[in-house]
Amino acid sequence: MSDLILNVLPVGLREYLGIFDLNGIEEIRLRAMKKVILYYGKKAGELVTDYVVTDAELKEALDYITTFSLYAFEEDIRQGFITIRGGHRVGIAGKVVRENGKIKTISNISSINIRISHQVIGCGERALEYIKDDKSVHNTLIVSPPGVGKTTLLRDLLRLVSNKLKLKVSIVDERSEIASCYKGLASNDVGIRTDIYDCCPKVEGIMLMIRAMSPQVVAVDEIGGSDDVEALVRAKHAGIRLMATIHGDCIEDIRDDTRIFDRYIFLDNNEDREMRVFDKHFNRIA
Repeated sequence: MSDLILNVLPVGLREYLGIFDLNGIEEIRLRAMKKVILYYGKKAGELVTDYVVTDAELKEALDYITTFSLYAFEEDIRQGFITIRGGHRVGIAGKVVRENGKIKTISNISSINIRISHQVIGCGERALEYIKDDKSVHNTLIVSPPGVGKTTLLRDLLRLVSNKLKLKVSIVDERSEIASCYKGLASNDVGIRTDIYDCCPKVEGIMLMIRAMSPQVVAVDEIGGSDDVEALVRAKHAGIRLMATIHGDCIEDIRDDTRIFDRYIFLDNNEDREMRVFDKHFNRIA
């Protein structure tokens, strides 16, 4: 595991974790006065350690995560996560403080979830053959349950579209999960012709990109409500190709709201992570 991860952990926990094989680890869960749990993914499962994190150690970890400047990360904390160097994402939970009906901050932080960023270079090569056309790419939606790899696939496809197909790509990275920006710089390779709005709501970001960056392809992660779809429709009407992800298991989950796409890639929740590709009429083509 990267030193970038170890260096945000309490010193005592760093030393303790030296007895474990940390290769392939996906999450480290720290909860006040509870045992640390390591997650190795669906196949390997979880490992409940004997190490109990104290309140003081949780605060120590938070100091390292925020580089001893909690105030500088106020906006990130309000969103519920902080992206650290290397693109790793730290989720936090605690007491939610509200002001004028909106979340102002999260205080008395009692849980920290360190999600290790994994970029799989080349995982999109096969999928690219089914989504590219003569001059660009088809409007493409990647569908899978949580944790199966749709963002990982989208990330590599964007790298290939930018580098290999030489298209101008704009990413609206609302949760910093595609490019994993740290202080404005992408931690993941998303291509040399790619521009990024980090921590920007999808609806506003799509319109900003269209006006400011003249993209040929716009990409977003995890389409939510009808506002997201409407913004993508406007981008499509402007002649821009779309690439996006959404939670789902089957065609019925997404059939009604996503007719703006020409290609649908489904990732199955099994050990092989099987990929199925459909055209805009939902006919299977791969």
